[in-house]
Amino acid sequence: MIEAYAAALPANAWNWVAVWRRNYLAWKKVALVSILGNLADPMIYLFGLGTGLGIMVGRVDGASYIAFLAAGMVAVSAMTAATLETLYAAFARMHSQRTWEAMLYTHVTLGDIVLGELAWAATKAFLAGAAITIVTATLGYAAWPSVLYALPIIALTGCVFASLAMIVTALSPSFDYFVFYQTLVLTPMLFLSGAVFPLNQLPDAFQQIARCMPLSHSIDLIRPVMLDRPIGGIALHVGVLALYALLPFFLSMALLRRRLMR
Repeated sequence: MIEAYAAALPANAWNWVAVWRRNYLAWKKVALVSILGNLADPMIYLFGLGTGLGIMVGRVDGASYIAFLAAGMVAVSAMTAATLETLYAAFARMHSQRTWEAMLYTHVTLGDIVLGELAWAATKAFLAGAAITIVTATLGYAAWPSVLYALPIIALTGCVFASLAMIVTALSPSFDYFVFYQTLVLTPMLFLSGAVFPLNQLPDAFQQIARCMPLSHSIDLIRPVMLDRPIGGIALHVGVLALYALLPFFLSMALLRRRLMR
């Protein structure tokens, strides 16, 4: 059994690039539409809540509410882009288009495919998060040039949520089941992780739950950078995000191997 699982791991350190490149070439034809689609939801939150509630809320943690919200929306955009790419696009390539099956007849392994899919989803998350970062910095809601330090965190956030979504992809019989993950996991995470309002305003029990969520660690790294403030507990936040990226990756490979071997 161990040998069979080892055969599903990435064959080497570069095979996944072929999978990433295949997805990039397919995406390149609709790149502008894709980027605008990923920007729409977080930008609506940013300017809708930021300008509307911002008038009533005033300043939050020493910053304007829209500046406070901007950092949360950067992390949320990375979460959303990585999740949607892994759930819908990767699932379609595996299930209905049978692209994965065709790839497995070549020299790539299942691990190469999964790693390539996750890298591509993280790339789309990076593009979406970076675009919102640039917009907010241009409008004066984030500090230059410290905002550039948020870019690696955005990429790591994309890896995290791509890995988590790959588990859902491996377990879901059809597209219809993805709505449960989106409404029961992602939506509560959005409101409990400090993206929309400060965590210290939540009851203690919810604050402890929020500290276990990857989005809160991402926001705790991105917000100080965008507001040009010192970051506390960098090693803890990066370590938690790395675990959320790596453990689901290996679990998803085991689940996908079991699914594809049926």
